[in-house]
Amino acid sequence: MSDLGPLSEIVCVQGESFAISGPTGDVEHGDHGFYVRDTRFLSRLSLTVDGARPSHLSGASVGGQRAVFHAYLHPSSDTEVDPTISVTRRRAVDGGLRETLEVANHGSRPETLEVTVRAATDFAYIFDVKHGLVLEPVEPTAADGQLTFERAGGTERTVVSFAGAHADGDRLRRSVTLAPGQTCYLDVEVACRDHHGEVRPGEGAATAVHAPVQSLAGPERPEHPSVDCSDSRFSRLLQRSLADLDSLVLCDPEAEEDRFLAAGSPWFLTLFGRDSIWSALMALPHDPGLARGTLRALARRQGTTDDEDTEEQPGKILHEVRRGALADRGDLPPFYYGTVDATPLFVVLAHEAWRWGLPDVEVEALLPHIEAALAWMRDHGDPDGDGFLRYVPGTGRTLANQGWKDSHDGVRYRDGRIAVAPLALCEVQAYAYDAARRGAALLDRFDRPDGDHWRDWADGLRTRFRAAFWVEDEVGRYPAIAVDGDGRPVDGLASNMGHLLGTGLLDADESAAVADRLVRPDLASGWGLRTLSDRSGGYNPLSYHCGTVWPHDTAIAVWGLARDGHGAAAATLLEGLVRAAPTFNFRLPELFTGYDPDRAPTPVPYPSSCRPQAWAAGGAMLLARTLLGIEADLPDHRLTLRPLDPAPFERLELTGIPIAGGRLDVCVHAGRVTVDVHDLDVDVVVEHPA
Repeated sequence: MSDLGPLSEIVCVQGESFAISGPTGDVEHGDHGFYVRDTRFLSRLSLTVDGARPSHLSGASVGGQRAVFHAYLHPSSDTEVDPTISVTRRRAVDGGLRETLEVANHGSRPETLEVTVRAATDFAYIFDVKHGLVLEPVEPTAADGQLTFERAGGTERTVVSFAGAHADGDRLRRSVTLAPGQTCYLDVEVACRDHHGEVRPGEGAATAVHAPVQSLAGPERPEHPSVDCSDSRFSRLLQRSLADLDSLVLCDPEAEEDRFLAAGSPWFLTLFGRDSIWSALMALPHDPGLARGTLRALARRQGTTDDEDTEEQPGKILHEVRRGALADRGDLPPFYYGTVDATPLFVVLAHEAWRWGLPDVEVEALLPHIEAALAWMRDHGDPDGDGFLRYVPGTGRTLANQGWKDSHDGVRYRDGRIAVAPLALCEVQAYAYDAARRGAALLDRFDRPDGDHWRDWADGLRTRFRAAFWVEDEVGRYPAIAVDGDGRPVDGLASNMGHLLGTGLLDADESAAVADRLVRPDLASGWGLRTLSDRSGGYNPLSYHCGTVWPHDTAIAVWGLARDGHGAAAATLLEGLVRAAPTFNFRLPELFTGYDPDRAPTPVPYPSSCRPQAWAAGGAMLLARTLLGIEADLPDHRLTLRPLDPAPFERLELTGIPIAGGRLDVCVHAGRVTVDVHDLDVDVVVEHPA
């Protein structure tokens, strides 16, 4: 991020296009820029009026894809006290980029002003930007009202248009005369072309059918539920999160009706197996169509062969897709399968989507992919035959770690030593157990064989896990983050254990032990869960995976705690995230630092965190689901509500939750639950704690 710090940057995102600028609106240094499909098409877009930068007043994003910047010019006369010229920039990102400049004369005499827009591009690949590589800018071709930049020998082109302006080098200048009280509106447009085709403002998507993914304005998106909470912080968090999820929606060019969520801006604005699955699952009560589209998009790209370079295997769900012209220069192959958790999570999402109303005919179409994913867990996910899903060191470009903590040092022993592959992660065993049992339920329901086989497989995994993963320190027992290639527990005390809850892998005593550890102050920072206990070797509050707080990680733990009956622990962690939200203008970032309130009065940002991030925004949706305790079983016409107890808020109401073509309204007020069902044939059961 820029030297101004991540919270001062303004991010606008729509589909695969996004812009990052400073609070003034100027794009000028660091990771600032306008990007489409992992290429930076603008590295500079700055504004001056009469040769000077307007004096900054404010800048803020509006929803996900727009931003507004307010400024003024200093008085031109010593006799004037108040400014008389205001300058407002209104930015929108939707495939291309458009800015409307509003220059207003509030004075009593006419004013003639020269408005200048300066532009530059380096056509940098996004990971060149992330790694701080400085590239030479491309020389523009100037014409009246237009600057054109083209990469030598490539298909990339950027056109910056400013109607009525005179081109001068890398600047477009236009003179305007304003009468007293007059406002003029000047449009600046940025259109791009890459090897997939043209992307223009307002189109929202490339037209090339061969693009792996592209953005979608989304006529099929349902209306958002309305939120009313006695704690306005939670209402604002949900509203901002819903807008962020909208801005991250992509569609599959092979079936444009299939929508899914990009992982996050700026670095991961693409289809990710793990992230897109978790985000769709979190958003199920708010946009069930995302689960359908995610499953179908991933099924189309499910592994069919063995490829050491990409780590593809039959039945395996991919890790990520990269789309830019320079994708081959990236950190990983353009289509990369190096993930150990996406495949079981695919099965979990399929079953959960079915329970939330995915039609039987669509589930049946997915069954061969579900069966292939289950078979991958048994036949490929367990390379050494010890009964655990694990990953082994790959060849060529590969991730050292292939769970969600995928940095090279993300898995550690208690003394701080870095664990190296092959590794069996604790949360992956929980996903696999859950997937096997859910998969068995689907196979039974659709008269497919092998349901009993997968239940037996899951039971065996549960027994093996209990024997291999549990370790002990001076506080008590807890599950290790992983088991290494020699069968030794990697005994770092990490947040991963929160993902075991609610899956059925743990018995009641084990679940209670995990719940106790999650709310102790070494893991619970006060704002959310640290990824690694501050008592562990290698802890660093600024480490990407060894001490920071990831909102999605905390939200998953909150959901699991509530499902296993640990309401007080769930409420403690939930309240921490709600307290953190105002610091980030209610847009929870990918992660933030692990400092606790004794060391910092507010959460401290992490320097290169994605904002918006799909599973951070989705995490807020999962918190709402947890508060209401909604569990759907629409194939059997049943909805269960088990509101969180103790309730952290006096009142929470969600109106218009979309379910299978119908709508659900739920209000929890002082422990009393009111439910209204519209156009939905279900029995609603409200369960209260014993």
